[in-house]
Amino acid sequence: MAKGLAWLAGETSGDFIASLVLPQVKAQYPDESMFGIGGDRMIAAGLEPWHHSRVLSVRGYVEVLKKLPSLLRLRSEMKQRVLKAAPRAFIGVDAPDFNLAIEEYLHERGVKTIHFVCPSIWAWRPERIHTIKRAVDHMLLIFPFEKKLMDDAHIESTYIGHPLAAEIPINPDKAQAREALEIDSMGPIFAVMPGSRQAEVAWCGPRFLEACERVLDFDRRAIFLIPAADEARRAQINALLTRYPRAQKATRLIEGNSHAVMQASDAVLVASGTATLEAALFKRPMVVGYAMPGLTGLLMLKKGITPWVSLPNILAGETLVPELLQYYCKPEPLAFALWEAYQKRNDSKLMDRFYAIHESLLRDTASLAARAIRGVCG
Repeated sequence: MAKGLAWLAGETSGDFIASLVLPQVKAQYPDESMFGIGGDRMIAAGLEPWHHSRVLSVRGYVEVLKKLPSLLRLRSEMKQRVLKAAPRAFIGVDAPDFNLAIEEYLHERGVKTIHFVCPSIWAWRPERIHTIKRAVDHMLLIFPFEKKLMDDAHIESTYIGHPLAAEIPINPDKAQAREALEIDSMGPIFAVMPGSRQAEVAWCGPRFLEACERVLDFDRRAIFLIPAADEARRAQINALLTRYPRAQKATRLIEGNSHAVMQASDAVLVASGTATLEAALFKRPMVVGYAMPGLTGLLMLKKGITPWVSLPNILAGETLVPELLQYYCKPEPLAFALWEAYQKRNDSKLMDRFYAIHESLLRDTASLAARAIRGVCG
């Protein structure tokens, strides 16, 4: 009887990256099933869903607490169901808090385990490397610097490149993006991205918007584009904007479409996270700002194993873009740094570094991942 492979992707980003790889893996095992938890993209690519990935979609501590009993039941169900199915391997895609526990359980019972997208142990919680070692037979890496971390811990791994590097054009067309967004301006255009979660917008949003008001002192023609991750964030940002009337008049709030917003911009003010990498791939100078409750921020910064928190700086191995964090994430320094970034929009040295980052991440991700999975599964 065909064994097949079990997959579990719990977020939109995981569903996207797994959907790129799943068809090539399925082609290697044409008579076997691909089953588990995934989203619309994975299902379209051939996954037989036990559950849709939306069952794992939660935001914020309150919602997590409310859903915790059902999440724990689901995790227990997946452990037993995968064990009974006896697949060639279990492939956990991102969602490390959920997947690593399942992987450790299965690994102890002889099921081969593959984890797709390494947890950000280089940013915080480096002790998680010990859990990975206990739980994972093979790690699929999307950043080149992660390979040494895995090698040093004696964890088998393969660097497969970052899928965004293929999705974002090497030479993004600013004029085309502005036309698509119906923007016609003689002044500077800034992408302002205070985060996709409620807590991020609550902490970073006021600082970012006040910085926008100060940027208008440099050039009153400035326009600010803010992509809202969903309707809830749109309402939250709209409410914040009423406290900053000058910025409100100069702002266009856009539902989603963050890539078009970055592509249309001259410079980006961004909360730390994947968006910093996207801004670098779009070759846009940026300022990284981030604030959170004091004790939480202190603990997270102390747990990092690199001197930077933003991906462009980590990938470059130098301070390529300014990071204004916690105490330093204040309107005045943010505004001055953003205006300076705008002045660097045509800086050839900075652009060369962004191109180098893009090229370092550009690999045949699907083929490399499928080959690595075949190597584990046989």
